[in-house]
Amino acid sequence: MDLNELGINIREEQERREHQYLSRYASFSDESRGRDRTEEPCPMRTIYQRDRDRIIHCKAFRRLKHKTQVFLAPEGDHYRTRLTHTLEVSQIARSIARALRLNEDLTEAIALGHDLGHTPFGHAGERTLNRLCPEGFSHCRQSIRTVEFLEKDGRGLNLTREVRDGILNHRTEGMPYTLEGKVVRLSDKIAYINHDIDDAIRARIFSENDVPHEYSDILGNSTKTRLNTLINDIVANSYGRDDILMSDDIEHAMKSLRQFMFDNLYSNPQAKAEEVKVYKLITELYNYYVSNPDKLPGNYIRFIEEYNQSKERVVCDYIAGMSDHYAIARFEEIYVPRSWKV
Repeated sequence: MDLNELGINIREEQERREHQYLSRYASFSDESRGRDRTEEPCPMRTIYQRDRDRIIHCKAFRRLKHKTQVFLAPEGDHYRTRLTHTLEVSQIARSIARALRLNEDLTEAIALGHDLGHTPFGHAGERTLNRLCPEGFSHCRQSIRTVEFLEKDGRGLNLTREVRDGILNHRTEGMPYTLEGKVVRLSDKIAYINHDIDDAIRARIFSENDVPHEYSDILGNSTKTRLNTLINDIVANSYGRDDILMSDDIEHAMKSLRQFMFDNLYSNPQAKAEEVKVYKLITELYNYYVSNPDKLPGNYIRFIEEYNQSKERVVCDYIAGMSDHYAIARFEEIYVPRSWKV
């Protein structure tokens, strides 16, 4: 016996509770702009809960665990990967959304999906593909391509427009149309600034004392205090308002700290010493598969032959979907001589 036979509709009960509890500025599940392909509603989960579950169960999400955040192939177990970054963004965003009485399920779905299209080897991989591909490449657009097309062999995940909008517009220059999307956009920066400081200290790139005092005096001198300051500031300045805001001094300190990270970590020769090899590896893989598209996996060949996708774009799809380890393995298989075996 299922819920329909019992006459029970948990989803409708949850939708009613949203209207009773959530802020009037929240995105209500029963007012979603919907999906590209109409589906029968679930009797238990709201539309945004279904999106969250689809993202968690998709292959692109699982591959994030072996993709670089900042440090390429770190030997320690405690450095962040693209997956742990995603989980930290989700936790920060959910905390803010709950405090502001926004739709936590929509917020979580956007946060969990925001980096699905990220390349192996972090932004070094992204920059390389952007240089190589005639159509350009950005991980935001690739994340959307992943959920709209690449997953499920060309069918995509059929996510709601609100989730896709939040994923597409999570970068600094983006402007999501939901408050939940705006929460994720800020939470992404809060997460990577703080966890990258932690990883840089672990890697002995710099110490906590090297963080300029004009920023630490405002934001705090530890990951815990900085997160608390930033999250509380957003909640205090956004509560009861139709926008997600920060106070001027906190926002200035966060942006300045972000610039400090670009100057001292993201462009640091010690942390980025291996990136020239990344450029070479990805360039060689790209050129090989563009010249030999028949060597692509079968589903990617179908994208070219049956879906009329350009060869260059599909090669980017394949490389962008690789984990760091898989990219290295493919390079070795193609270009590194094998030992002779009788």
